[in-house]
Amino acid sequence: MLEKQRTIKAEISMSGVGLHTGNNCTMTLKPAPPDTGIRFVRSDLPDKPWVIADIDHVVDISRGTTLQKGEARVHTVEHVLAAIAGLEIDNLVVELDSNEPPVGDGSARPYVDKLLEAGFENQEADKVYLEIDTPMAYSEPERGVDLVVTPSDELRITFMIDYKNPALGTQYTSLVDLEKEFVDEFAPARTFCFLSEVEALKDAGLIKGGGLHNAVVIYDSDLGQVEVDRIRKALDLQEEAFVGKTGIINDIPLRFYNEPVRHKALDLLGDLLLIGAPLKGHVLAARSGHKANVALARKLRELYKKKKIARRYASKAGEAFFDINSILKIMPHRYPFLLIDRILDLEPGKSVVAIKNVTINEPFFQGHFPGHPIMPGVLVLEAMAQAGGILLLHAIDEPETKVVYFMAIDNARFRKPVIPGDRLRFELSMNAFRRNTCKMSGKAFVDDALVASADFMAMVIDR
Repeated sequence: MLEKQRTIKAEISMSGVGLHTGNNCTMTLKPAPPDTGIRFVRSDLPDKPWVIADIDHVVDISRGTTLQKGEARVHTVEHVLAAIAGLEIDNLVVELDSNEPPVGDGSARPYVDKLLEAGFENQEADKVYLEIDTPMAYSEPERGVDLVVTPSDELRITFMIDYKNPALGTQYTSLVDLEKEFVDEFAPARTFCFLSEVEALKDAGLIKGGGLHNAVVIYDSDLGQVEVDRIRKALDLQEEAFVGKTGIINDIPLRFYNEPVRHKALDLLGDLLLIGAPLKGHVLAARSGHKANVALARKLRELYKKKKIARRYASKAGEAFFDINSILKIMPHRYPFLLIDRILDLEPGKSVVAIKNVTINEPFFQGHFPGHPIMPGVLVLEAMAQAGGILLLHAIDEPETKVVYFMAIDNARFRKPVIPGDRLRFELSMNAFRRNTCKMSGKAFVDDALVASADFMAMVIDR
């Protein structure tokens, strides 16, 4: 796999109609600097607003993937993203003069051809991969959907579908090598739907730009040509349509014997780009669609954020997520008021687990109390709050330039004294975060015994 980030050498454009909106659109693909990511720009709107292609900006997955940030809304981006991901492009500006990319022939190949024509340029910045260390999964048992990601030195996709339809049946495919297989073996696979879905999609205001020229339509009715004619008339389709002998409307030949499942793998590849980093892992998918793909990408995005923070404060901490040297880079506190020794786990914007080793050398034991040392409850809360500060700082950009002010402490309870030799473990979760203010709940444990708990309100300001 590539080790340097990649963009294209020159601008290039293509035009056409959007699959669902039916709007005419000219899409211009432009080179972008390192660490830009994939950015969709709406050139038809005032000030040309843009939206980055990541899971945090997905707003709809009803029959495709829609992104939005403010006024910048872009429909059905998955085929464009699949082309970008398959060609291992990291930085690109996708400028549109409408709200949906041209659908082309319903595959990723038209976009791939344009990108190949533009050529590629390796950049100075290193690629940062999301490497899977331990298996993770997403499933929807009621729909029979399963997605599993296992460790691998490169991206691999194994996909299986099993529709109860003679034209499809059970299909399987495996993408092992992007560089060797993607362009010719997966990019040309077209989108597909069943005849029974067409009318409902049209009634929902979708597929306004769809037709037999950009989708494979599979027959799934017992009524024969009568049903095809009825749907043709209901949709006011001008093109001829007949049942065909293959189970595909008009007997349109498939590009691959298993073209539908290859297109499913293509959609998954595009949705995985929403992680925000190229993936090193083997994705095994059964009966998955955009909803499940995006749910998996969301879990992987959280893992990527966590690993990104760990890289930023890399240390040799063994079991620790952050050791004391890493904590000193984040927190403004110093002796004798830095009361956190390690961060064991951190889910950005969600939760944190921290450690404080309590020793007899703590300065407060000299007076609290002589001959009967007990850690002051207010300092237990202070240590808990410092752990919460680390959690809050990593819910924002540039945490090193910020400081946390605590505004309120509610429902504080002390259940057991903390004495020298104890190892305090703090577990905090973020309950709400709006603008720069948040609410958190925290608990302090010694071994498995709860010793204190409290709710906090805090805000972030510039240092």
